[in-house]
Amino acid sequence: MKTMKKTREFRSVYAAGKSIVDSNLVLYRLENASDDIRYGISISKKVGGAVVRNRIRRQIKEILRLNRAAFRNGYDIIFVVRVRCKDSDYAAIRKSVYYLAKKSNLLSDSSVRFE
Repeated sequence: MKTMKKTREFRSVYAAGKSIVDSNLVLYRLENASDDIRYGISISKKVGGAVVRNRIRRQIKEILRLNRAAFRNGYDIIFVVRVRCKDSDYAAIRKSVYYLAKKSNLLSDSSVRFE
């Protein structure tokens, strides 16, 4: 998994990708030509201070790292964190990521469960 950092990469996914919404997160996905998954995380300052935003970002990164094998290759993924997420714990965020990945058909096998 690689991270997306450039504004133009984010804009292309926002413009041409599909979105799926959960109470904690919004997932944008766009098929890419590479053989890897690229992901980005977007968190507004409305969510909270730097400590809160970084905690949420670290949790999402850890969920993706632990469950790398569950995802299908060839997609750009952006997670947009919603304000409600600041009150959620790790288990709730993991559940949201799993729900969005399953709903958007990003999982390699439908029977996969997240750690």
